[in-house]
Amino acid sequence: MIETPYLLFLGDAPDQLAAKVAQGIKDWRPEYAVGQLRMEGCNADMKLPDMTLLDAKAAGAKTLVIGVANRGGIISPAWKKVLITALEEGFDIASGLHNLLRDEADLVAVAEACGRQLHDVRVPSVQYPIATGVKRTGKRCLAVGTDCSVGKMYTALAMDKVMKARGEKSTFAATGQTGILVTGKGVPLDAVIADFMAGAVEYLTPDNDADHWDMIEGQGSLFHVSYSGVTMALIHGGQPDALILCHEPTRTHMRGLPDYDLPTLQQLYDTALPLARWANPACEVVGISINTQHLSDADALAYLAQVEAEMGLPAVDPFRQGADRLVDALLGTQTVLAAQ
Repeated sequence: MIETPYLLFLGDAPDQLAAKVAQGIKDWRPEYAVGQLRMEGCNADMKLPDMTLLDAKAAGAKTLVIGVANRGGIISPAWKKVLITALEEGFDIASGLHNLLRDEADLVAVAEACGRQLHDVRVPSVQYPIATGVKRTGKRCLAVGTDCSVGKMYTALAMDKVMKARGEKSTFAATGQTGILVTGKGVPLDAVIADFMAGAVEYLTPDNDADHWDMIEGQGSLFHVSYSGVTMALIHGGQPDALILCHEPTRTHMRGLPDYDLPTLQQLYDTALPLARWANPACEVVGISINTQHLSDADALAYLAQVEAEMGLPAVDPFRQGADRLVDALLGTQTVLAAQ
């Protein structure tokens, strides 16, 4: 059990997106976030109080959460002094990096000496089965993106929030470290052995009531040559009844891949839907989620209107505007599916 509240460690994150784990916790569980700890050269800012370890301890923080998701998931040598000092000051440490805390001998030794806990969120806790493709009761909605880190988790969380507020049956299905830290449970899908990834998604979204929706957190992108495999596992293991297309319009190339252009929303539609229909022939694309955080209010509204006209689907920024229109579209699809 990871003790709350948290001190969010931003390290030397080069930009805001690199601290997406901290951002997700701050946006969706603000009551957990006491403050932030930034090192020299950090260009991320959660707009939380900047704290030293002693400040955070006095404010009641129990766990230092590594809020950075760098390429490769590496614990930087520059962070080690801070992490060791945090353990000595009485903090537990939680991390969702691929580079596991438990594999760092110096951190393990200090944690044991100080009686502190190291929490590796990205460690599968279940022996997942190989996917069977057997149809399951209940409904599932999956967010898929033109790129990584475009708002797939935010979309699923925002839709789940609206569904619950309306009294509908809904569960957010976390598939990554941030979602797990936000909700307290889920599957760290990109740490599951490849042959078992689709089975892990089946495990995460089992049989349910006919009118229950699993809002599945998307990962990666079918078009991202580094991370497309995890997206395929979600599409086939999730057997979604509905897809939400996610996009960030200001990027000039795929994240971390300067030689690769972003696909269009139409290309995502034309690629993702046939793959989803292989596992669930009834699947439909029901809406579009646009991450407009880098656009002005006027530019955001104009872009959303343009996308909606071109694609013929509701297009919204669910974090900025709310996810009601996406849920309206989803429940409308539910009525159609129930009639088939």
